[in-house]
Amino acid sequence: MPRSFLDSRPAGLLLAPVAGATLWAAFPDAGIWPLTVVAVAVLHLALRRDHAGWGFLVGLVAGLSFFLPHVWWAYYATAPVPWLALSLLGALGFATFGAAWTWARRLPAVRHRPVVHVLAFATVWVAVEQWRSEVPWGGFPWGRLGWSVAGAPTGRAAWLGGVPLVSFLLAATGVLLVLAVTHVLRAVRTRASDGAERTPDGAASPSDADHAPGDMTPSPDDGADRAATHPTPRRHLTSAAVCVVVGVVAVLGPTALPLPHADGLDPVANPPVTATVEVPDRAQPVDAGTAVAQSGVLKVGAVQGNVPVIGGTPYENAEGVLTNHLDGTRDLADDVDTRAAAGGDDPRLDVVLWPEDSSGWDPQETPAVARTLDAAAERVGAPILVGAQEFPETGGRWNVMLLWQAGQGVTQRYAKQHPAPFGEFIPWRPFFRLFSDQVDRVTTDMFAATNPPVVDLPSQRLDRDVRLGLAICFEVAYDEILRDAARRGAEVLIVPTNNASFGVTAQSTQQLQMTRMQAIANGRAAVQLSTVGVSGVVAPDGTLVARTGLYTADRLTTLLPLRTTWTPATAAGYWPGWVLSAGGGLLALGGLAHGITRRRRTPSGD
Repeated sequence: MPRSFLDSRPAGLLLAPVAGATLWAAFPDAGIWPLTVVAVAVLHLALRRDHAGWGFLVGLVAGLSFFLPHVWWAYYATAPVPWLALSLLGALGFATFGAAWTWARRLPAVRHRPVVHVLAFATVWVAVEQWRSEVPWGGFPWGRLGWSVAGAPTGRAAWLGGVPLVSFLLAATGVLLVLAVTHVLRAVRTRASDGAERTPDGAASPSDADHAPGDMTPSPDDGADRAATHPTPRRHLTSAAVCVVVGVVAVLGPTALPLPHADGLDPVANPPVTATVEVPDRAQPVDAGTAVAQSGVLKVGAVQGNVPVIGGTPYENAEGVLTNHLDGTRDLADDVDTRAAAGGDDPRLDVVLWPEDSSGWDPQETPAVARTLDAAAERVGAPILVGAQEFPETGGRWNVMLLWQAGQGVTQRYAKQHPAPFGEFIPWRPFFRLFSDQVDRVTTDMFAATNPPVVDLPSQRLDRDVRLGLAICFEVAYDEILRDAARRGAEVLIVPTNNASFGVTAQSTQQLQMTRMQAIANGRAAVQLSTVGVSGVVAPDGTLVARTGLYTADRLTTLLPLRTTWTPATAAGYWPGWVLSAGGGLLALGGLAHGITRRRRTPSGD
């Protein structure tokens, strides 16, 4: 492709939506994860012009092309305006990256040293991902590169450095792909054009007025003798081979990491939500990697009761939701009886998991519901972790998971720390009501709790308390919550969620990818449990060993390995994200300062 076209504004605007659409296809439900690297490469090519405003625009177009289909579930759950607003919020992260990268690459080392160029691009990318995961209103971490590769070798790097490291490797590999292809093209052109000068990544010569961002050869301003640099075809091909080797190591190398893998696991596919899911004998427990247990095995039953939608929204059918989960619990009790009759190992369950909002009433305030929970817990012979809402007299509400024991009521409680803005509380309500009356669908704002994300489960069979780590629904996207749970001693991870509002969209399978990544990052088995699906059981190495279909009543029984050691990512805590956030900011600010200084020194320069 002629370099003059690649450096043009039309090229950037044409490549930007290609990058966004390609990245969308890397995520569920398409799930073609290698396209993540391709999308980054295309975006790198789209951001060639040295103008921060233009980079912002190109990034915005790419971001909208990605987020509009990626969060289509927001349209299904609400209306066009909230969906467009959420997509725009995510796209502004891409736009910020476009401007920040334009500034960062003005630094001479970033512009002219390929290794620094690759590392700087990946650092700025992850920095912006971290920023948009924090602000505004607590951030929106959906769409991070790392979420796309839960079932791929690269995803295993989360064990070492969490999702930030995974995104870093993917972003770096995308740039390496650009450099490799460009070096091959330059080798062909150099051989065909009697050694005419070219730059390593196919950018315009440094003497060109626009100083294309891929230019990594010394320029006259750096005091180098340009006439002395004439890479041969062999050098170009050698450089291309090095880029390919490094990229392959970045993508496939995490396979060598010592994740807690148990031989003999029976992984299941993660098909689109509309696909038929094979349902095995639910009476038989699924092994989630018990061979790597460090402190015993937890026997868990989980109920996906389904939500009856009859002439209204799911939230208008609270009685039906509760009834369905009670029915599923009785089915689990029958499974226990079946296993007991067959003999063998102790068939009892340690706990039964219900999803978020599985009880439409607070059992602490509703005696009839309390009695039904008592009966269900007594019948199944295990406490029930039930999702509910609490409405204090002072106003507002809490989204809670309550550990209910027969005859005792609530013995442990976790309240959601990170309510979803616009979904569970409305910031600046009078202002946003000017744009959409959908804000009034949230009639009571949810509080953000400060309690630790754990509950202690007493197990008679193990003769001790087992600490469960919890993240409710969208909280699974925030690394710090389940990492904090693991650091506080959680031995397994539980992600109760309610996907009833999102219809047959990819929201639940996107969320399951996040649960798998959090299992890898913290070295813990995990259960994602939804009212309507998709629910799943994940081994500590991220292997999906069981899953349900969408909008079906189902149940799961699983054996979860209890683990106590910290992964490197758990031990590192916030540091990987902090370092990359600071590094990306410093690169952008340093490049901005360098550009200002350079323009003052040479007014006719870039």
